[in-house]
Amino acid sequence: MAILEREVTGAVMHLRMNAPERLNALSDEMIAALHGALDEVAEDRSVRAVVLSGTGKAFCAGHDLKQMTAGRQNADGGAAYFKDLFDRCAAMMARIQSLPQPVIAQVHGSATAA
Repeated sequence: MAILEREVTGAVMHLRMNAPERLNALSDEMIAALHGALDEVAEDRSVRAVVLSGTGKAFCAGHDLKQMTAGRQNADGGAAYFKDLFDRCAAMMARIQSLPQPVIAQVHGSATAA
């Protein structure tokens, strides 16, 4: 099962966060998958719009609190992990804003934090 499903319908790229058991949290893996997909979409001139959605009962629960708690176990209390996490998440969010195509969030449930 892919953490991020991609489907093209006509000129629309559907990106579906697919971690319903984790409420589509922005885990390290989800952030990387989203950023990679957005980079690819930016180069694809056949895609005219992007629809971002989630599976399950939540659109997105925000950051993955289990991963963040685990990061606190590092010798520095998680400082380096959190800086890296927030830098990667900010870069992914900036990528959404810089896409040449419009991005539509199809929010169907909880959408929290980032």
